Amino acid sequence: MSFSELVLVPWLLWLGAAVSLAFVGLALSRRPWQALLDDHALQHRWLAATVMVMLLWQLRAQAVDWLTLHLMFTALLTLIFKAPLALLSIVAVNLAMVLLGRVEWPLLGVNVLVTGVVPALVISLVWRLVDRHLPDHLMVFLFVGCFFGSALATLGAGGAAVGLMALGASDPGAMHQALEYARFLPLLMPSEAFITGMLMSILLVYHPDWVATFNDHRYIDTK
Repeated sequence: MSFSELVLVPWLLWLGAAVSLAFVGLALSRRPWQALLDDHALQHRWLAATVMVMLLWQLRAQAVDWLTLHLMFTALLTLIFKAPLALLSIVAVNLAMVLLGRVEWPLLGVNVLVTGVVPALVISLVWRLVDRHLPDHLMVFLFVGCFFGSALATLGAGGAAVGLMALGASDPGAMHQALEYARFLPLLMPSEAFITGMLMSILLVYHPDWVATFNDHRYIDTK
């Protein structure tokens, strides 16, 4: 889900861009490129995942002129690569949407906020909960961290989009449309959760070492 036309007041666009820039700067401060430079296989996986997400974002439903509905895959990227690299992927995908003419460039900041920053924060918090406070069990990681976490991340992104409209919609009728859009969230949440959980299940069976948030020694070897 992302904005495709200018329906937010200018100050809110600037605020969204500033918040997104701050989080991207925080991600860059973690030096995520160092892991890419040290691991050529990780480079290939990260680039392939970014391109794949960009292609999948083309499968979108235009609910209203200014809003598009699509699966984000931010939770999946965060679980596989951790938040810094996942956020850089989402920034690259949003830049591609602008260059392809799908989205107007002033919306880049708020779209990164809605599709990248918020869901990445949500899924990271859920993963921390699973990692530190719940039993070391594969099913707990899958169902709580992957299925539930990605559904909650989608809810957070949708809530952020509606919240931005409530703060500064330039068109009074757009807020009513945003509330109508919120009714689609119960349909998007299980879809995102199912795809994230399914792909994570496959990775954990065949390539658990590819998933940066998963410790196969804790969840598999010690059982």
